[in-house]
Amino acid sequence: MKFTVERATFLDAVSKLQKVVSNKTSMPILEGILISAEKGLLTLATYNLEMGMKKEMYANCEEPGDIVINVRLLADILRKLGGVQVEIECDEKLLCHIKSGEAVFEIMGMNASDFPEMPSVSDGDNLSINAKVFCDMVKGTIFAVSQVEGTRPILTGINISINDNILQFVAIDGYRLAIRREKINSDKNIEFTASGKAVNEIVKLIDETTENVELTIGKRLILANVDGYLFISRLLEGEFVNFEKIIPETYNNEMKVNSNELIESVDRVSLLINDIFSTPIRCSLSEESLILNCVTTLGRANEKVNVSLSGEEFEIGLNSRYLSEALKACDDGNIKFKLNGANSGVVIVSADDNNKDFLYLIMPMRLK
Repeated sequence: MKFTVERATFLDAVSKLQKVVSNKTSMPILEGILISAEKGLLTLATYNLEMGMKKEMYANCEEPGDIVINVRLLADILRKLGGVQVEIECDEKLLCHIKSGEAVFEIMGMNASDFPEMPSVSDGDNLSINAKVFCDMVKGTIFAVSQVEGTRPILTGINISINDNILQFVAIDGYRLAIRREKINSDKNIEFTASGKAVNEIVKLIDETTENVELTIGKRLILANVDGYLFISRLLEGEFVNFEKIIPETYNNEMKVNSNELIESVDRVSLLINDIFSTPIRCSLSEESLILNCVTTLGRANEKVNVSLSGEEFEIGLNSRYLSEALKACDDGNIKFKLNGANSGVVIVSADDNNKDFLYLIMPMRLK
């Protein structure tokens, strides 16, 4: 195999495909990138048995062939090279010669026949989502995805659905719930759950020039096409949590507040909180103010925020990180807390009752 390609373009593709390569594996072949050269075309692929990515690009291929090269080593070499073009030639013994400018590297490759076959999505529902909308909805829910599989792997994913022209993303980890909605033009009625890792990788492929994310949803797989990068991942199996039952139908209290002011106050008070000892913020609600109080081994913090409360006064304990992440995900400067006392979940929505684009729920923590 022998080909010549523009170094910067090749490095950009290798760097993006590198993101799905296994960090820890007993199979060295999974640490590699499969390079397939044919006349005028170079196909790159990485696959970790859960997620995979492909990219086709133009190259001057003098001799066709296939080789697997350790992707981290290849990316490091390409970054250090100074030439505009890079030439890669591999012999029958899998020895790869990499040339660019005056630099020459010789590294061992791996047999392409040992690289696992990547699955494909032959049929399924096709869905096109505006790239900015996709990014905003992922960022507005990804923080509530469970980081531990435990007994419910389904919670490590984001539930994505379309119903009556409403695109909805939902994540829940047992302590909090995040919902984002966006009105789109689609006649689809579908629902699936993609892993948080997968949707995060799709977002990483999006840049300011990306217009749409093209998705194909199969029975067990999801395929995303982002600017010519084909990303494939297994869907999470099982039924997603019936999260609608978790959201109260009625509330005893409502508190209106400016989200930006509250974010700044929560961040300041949280400076004394160590994640090792998940100390809650004590939130004391009164008719016109919210008092945030935190006492840890490092000291004490107290801050007042102007609010408008309807209903009885009470105190509730909330996880500072959960509260901060939910507030920062809100798209509206004026928000509303819906509450049912100290022992029930706190629901955060827009102060505008016509805005149904987001809903966040945080379960309370016990106060000492």
